[in-house]
Amino acid sequence: METLNEKQMQQVAEIQLTYKSNVKPSMRPKISGSRDAYEVLKSNWDPSRIEFLEQFKVMLLNRANKVLGILEVSTGGVTGTVADPKVIFAAALKACACGLIVAHNHPSGNLTASQSDIDLTKKLKQAGQFLELPLLDHVIVTSEGYFSFADEGLI
Repeated sequence: METLNEKQMQQVAEIQLTYKSNVKPSMRPKISGSRDAYEVLKSNWDPSRIEFLEQFKVMLLNRANKVLGILEVSTGGVTGTVADPKVIFAAALKACACGLIVAHNHPSGNLTASQSDIDLTKKLKQAGQFLELPLLDHVIVTSEGYFSFADEGLI
């Protein structure tokens, strides 16, 4: 007769790791620089929210810097949102990404990086180095332009 503890040890959740794309590799946009990243991000941003609520997204790239997908990590309020590194890297690992670009919008239209933006970028860069999954850029998106941490030497 099995004890309760033995039964509990047999009841565990099955974990499945899958990634399924409905976009052919030849049709995926290639990112060659911050302008390309901004254009793809902006075209995937809800225009009714870009000047209303702050959102944080991650763009996942394959080895050829082609976009595997974009994940909305969080939506916050007018002045901020939470970007959980565990969620960001879980998505990147699940998609077998080879690089990532993170982005968030400033509803105010301000293209200046805050100290918390800089601190988060450093944290994500360090985590990416450890996982051999490089953070290629952090882009601040507005309806009229963008700020690239890579272009400014902040990555």
